[in-house]
Amino acid sequence: MSSTGAAEEASARGIRRISTTPDWYEPYKISQAIKAGGLIHVSGQAGIDERGRTVSDDFLAQGRQAFANVERVLVEAGASLADVVKVGIFVTDVAANLRHVIALREEFLSEPYPADTLLEVSSLAQPEWRIEVEVTALAR
Repeated sequence: MSSTGAAEEASARGIRRISTTPDWYEPYKISQAIKAGGLIHVSGQAGIDERGRTVSDDFLAQGRQAFANVERVLVEAGASLADVVKVGIFVTDVAANLRHVIALREEFLSEPYPADTLLEVSSLAQPEWRIEVEVTALAR
């Protein structure tokens, strides 16, 4: 099936791809988000700017950018951080950054705080990345 045919079939099933411009995920054949079944599933977002460059080596700076990127994708899908029901946070050093993760949750999320999974990983897609955030949100 051609990619156009596959996209039309997905659309007929109520699956919609969400992307922003620029879409730095496109070369990797990853959707920034998928809207389906009343939910928005946002792919992991790292601390990179709109040019695809890592914003800083600082954990909090990367985390703030990652959440800003999540928010940007959600807005493109017609939602906001207030619609988030599940968060997955991947970090390369939980012990050193747990207090920062809690601060980021408080800064970007609100009561009732979404369900959350925090995982320590040996590395992320780029060696300088220290945090990656994915979410599931209610579609409006």
